[in-house]
Order: sequence, then structure tokens, then C-alpha cells
Amino acid sequence: MKKDSKKETAKSKREGKKVASLESVERLAERDAMSLVIGIDVGDRASAYCVRTLGQEIIFEGSVATKADAILETFKSLRRQRVVMETGTHSRWMARLLELMGHEVVVGNARKLKLISENNQKSDKVDARLLSQLGCVNVDWLHPVYQRSEATHSDLLIIRSREALVATRTALINHVRGTVKSFGSRVSDCGAEAFVEVAQEEVPKALKAALSGVLEILEKINEQLHYYECQIRQLCNTKYQEATRCLTQINGVGPITALTFVLTIEDKERFEKSRDVGPYLGLIPKKRQSGERDPHLGITKAGDEMLRKLLVNCSHFILGQKGQDSDLRRWGLGLVRGAEKKGTKGARKLGAAAVARKLAVLMHRLWVTGAEYEPLRNSKVRQAQAA
Repeated sequence: MKKDSKKETAKSKREGKKVASLESVERLAERDAMSLVIGIDVGDRASAYCVRTLGQEIIFEGSVATKADAILETFKSLRRQRVVMETGTHSRWMARLLELMGHEVVVGNARKLKLISENNQKSDKVDARLLSQLGCVNVDWLHPVYQRSEATHSDLLIIRSREALVATRTALINHVRGTVKSFGSRVSDCGAEAFVEVAQEEVPKALKAALSGVLEILEKINEQLHYYECQIRQLCNTKYQEATRCLTQINGVGPITALTFVLTIEDKERFEKSRDVGPYLGLIPKKRQSGERDPHLGITKAGDEMLRKLLVNCSHFILGQKGQDSDLRRWGLGLVRGAEKKGTKGARKLGAAAVARKLAVLMHRLWVTGAEYEPLRNSKVRQAQAA
């Protein structure tokens, strides 16, 4: 009986706490518009939130389930307020929902908020407090990220799904090759698309049972990759035809890179100058200058990782043997040769990153202007001036 009574008491306390929380939120509805800042530490199942006045006074703290109906029920009665959160798995749909409710939503870049991620007293409650505090002081300190539309994000997920399958295919192919080597044999060098056909003939009989299932999965992955690539080509030829046509003029830029660039940037007018695209994609060197010390560092690797890798791959093609003669290629090869003369380690990688940055700027400029691409435009201008 005592145990039952204790359970009932604990249950009544929890229910009472829940009712009190809801009543407190309802009282917040009486506040004027844009008089509060709400910091939300978004969790996978539950999210802690802290409500402050613009004068930094904490007036309420609570927790809400990370579900659309719970978020709607908790914040629907509030007038337009500022809501601050970090980037994460749930931040996109939550920000969209809160914006539809009329709130000003600021999604901070989690990679930039070391104040939160490296806090020695880190907890959901503390994180929510810090987010609300930063929202009161200076929103720029949050390094707000751009939120794509739902339609654009859905199209981009087609490319991301393809990328995930490519990574899985590579891992499985490496598994098959490694297994075959352990039996003193090898699978001949070939493209990923032809690997299944080659492996079925060259895998030792003793390994047929162990690797047949892997080869079947690889065959299905190839089929799905073909399906995704057809979708990508269709998007390039219909919905995003004008933009991708401008970008694929550049030798080495294919439909996948062009479409990824368009969907990642989404709005070509976002950047005042095309040169701003390089830093946005993390293709500029880091800076750690202090006094007379100013070391040469690698690129920042900020922004979208998949697009950055695609641009670097394009730059390797441009600098390679099959690359078309162009101002970009000449500039990149000159940079590589200069670095090699100085004995710089990784001169080729350094040149590829630099070409990728210039390539991103060029792609954005072509997209904005809609101009025809002239590979040797700058060289022709210099020749004319010299004459």
C-alpha cells in the first residue's frame, strides 16, 4: 500500500508540474510582440527552452517533446517573438513550423558556437539559457545559417541519397577486393559499374558463398544509382534547366555538380559579390595571425561538405590531362608549379583547392549573368592589350 501511495504522489507531482508549465506559457501570451527571446536546445526526443526578456531576465524555463504537435501546442498562443536554436537534425522542420506560427527564427551555426559546445558545465538547460542570452545581445554572434525551402531541400536529398549509395558501394567493393586478396587472388581493375560482372567471374569458388550476397547487393545499388541519376538529369532538363545550362558550359562540371551548386545556394542573389561564395563553401585558407606569426593553414572546410568535394573533384579534372585549355587551368597549373619549386608539400592538393574556389566564383558569376562561358577570355584580353 505504501508503494502504491508513493507512486500516486509522484504521479500527481508530475501532472501538477505539467499543468503549471502550461499555465506559465499561457501567461507569456500576454507579452507584447518581440519583447521576448526564446532559446531552444533541440534534442532528439525532448527540447529544453528558456524564455528571457530583452533585458536578460529569465522569466520561464521548461521542456517540450520534439514533436510538431507538442511544439505547436506550447508556442501557438505567443505573439511574434524571437526564437533561437542551433543547427541539427530537427532544426529545419522546427524552424519552419515556428516561422509559420509567426515567430522570428534564428538558427545558429553549431560549428561556430564554441561557447556552447565546449562549455565545461554543458547541459540542455544551460545550452537553452546561452542561446536565449545570445539572442538578446547580438544575433550575428550566432552565425545564422540560411534555411532552404522545403521543395529545394527535397530535391537536394535526391543527390544526398545517391552520395550515400556511392559511399556504400565503395565500401562493399573494398570488402570484396580485400576478401579475395586474403585467398591469394585479385579482382581485375575496372570501373565500379562493371565490378559485379568482373567479380562474378574472378572470385574463387571457395568464396562464392561468402560474397554472393554482397555482389547481389552491389548489383541492386547500381540499379538504384541509375534511377537517381535519371532523376537528376530530369531536374537539370526541366525545373533547373536555365541555371544548370549556364554551369555545365565549363569543361569538367557535370549535371550532378551543377545541380548540387544550384540547390545548395538556392538563391543566386544571396551574395552581394560572387567572391563571397568561396568563403561560404569553406574554400579559403584559415587565418591564425598573431603578432609576427602568420602561418599558412589549410582551408576552413565550412559550409556544405558534399558540394565542396564535388568542386574539388572538378578542379582535379580541370588540372588533369583531360582538362580543356582555359584561364582557370593555366592559373591552377602555374600555382602548382610555383608551389612545387618552393618544395611545398601537397602542391597538387593546394592547387586543386585554389582552383575549386575560383571555380565556385566563376559558376556563381555565370549563373547571375547568364553569359556564355569563354574559357580563354582573360588571355584574349591580355593579348589585345599587349598588341
